Amino acid sequence: MNSKLLMIQGTSSGAGKSIIVTALCRILTNRGYKVAPFKSQNMSSFIHKIKGSDKVIARAQAIQSLACKASPEPNMNPILLEPQGNYESNIYVNGKFFSKMKAQEYYLDFVLQRGFKVALNAFKELEKNHDVILLEGAGSPAEINIQKYDIANMLFAKKVNSPVIIVSDIERGGCFASILGTLMLLRPTHQDLVKGFIINKFLGDTKILLPGIKKIEYKTNKPILGIIPKIDHNIPQEDSLDGGIEPDINKKSQPRIKTNKMDKNGTQKDTSHDVVSFDQNNLDREIDRFAATIESSINFKYILDRIIK
Repeated sequence: MNSKLLMIQGTSSGAGKSIIVTALCRILTNRGYKVAPFKSQNMSSFIHKIKGSDKVIARAQAIQSLACKASPEPNMNPILLEPQGNYESNIYVNGKFFSKMKAQEYYLDFVLQRGFKVALNAFKELEKNHDVILLEGAGSPAEINIQKYDIANMLFAKKVNSPVIIVSDIERGGCFASILGTLMLLRPTHQDLVKGFIINKFLGDTKILLPGIKKIEYKTNKPILGIIPKIDHNIPQEDSLDGGIEPDINKKSQPRIKTNKMDKNGTQKDTSHDVVSFDQNNLDREIDRFAATIESSINFKYILDRIIK
C-alpha cells in the first residue's frame, strides 16, 4: 500500500507536535482513513506497556493510536529512549529493552549504524496496512550540532519523501523568528519538504498577528496554515518539557511492572520501572473535543488536498 504521509515537526520541544498529531489522527480517522502514528525515535519517561505483551512504546504514541481507534504497536515508536540521568538512557528497540547507552555512544555507535534501519523497517510495516501515516518529529530539526544523526526529523522525512509542517509555540515568544530561523538552518533539500507552518497556543485577537504572518509568508514563500488557540485539555503531555500540569483524570500509575532487561553485553537481569497508563474512555472523549478545535483552527482542506501525499 502506498500510504499518504505528513510529518509534524516543531521549532522547539513542547511546541505541540504530539498533541497536533493526536488531533490529526482523530480527524482523519473520523473521515474514514486507516491512520497510524509514527515517531522513529522518542525520548520520554512516560512509557506505555502494550496490553497483552511485554513490549513498550512511548505513552504519546499509545495515545495517538487511541486517536486512530487502533491498538498500539511497537512499529509506531520503534526506538524509545528512557532517560536515566548522567547523560544515559535505557534504549528500547521494537518495544523491548536493548541496552543502556551514554549519549555519545548512542550517536556514534547506534543511531546511524542500526537505529535508522530499525526505524525504516518499522515504518515499512505500518505502510502495509494504513492509508495515512502521521509522522512526528522530535525537538527541533534545526539542532545543527546533531543534524547528521537526527533520524527523528529531516533525515527520515527525506528518506520517505514526507511533506513537513512546522509548528511553533507563540506563548514562548519569538514565534516568527523561530519559524524563520528554523527554516533557514535547514539544508535546501530539507527546506523543500516544508509545506507550511502552524502557530500554536495563541491567546487573543488573531488579527494582531497578520503583519507577522504576511512577512513570514513573503520571506519563506510558504503559508501559515492555522493559528491554534491555547486549549485547556486533559490529554497527557508527552514529557516534562511540554510544561503544564499532568492531568489527573488520565493519570493512573500501574504497579511497578517487572521486566526482563538485557544489558549491552547480552546479560539478562530482572528489573522494573513505572509504566504509566491512562483512562481510555475519558481520554477518548477529550481527544474528540480537542480534535474539533484543531480542525476549526487550521486550513485542513488545504492540508488534506495539497500537502498530505
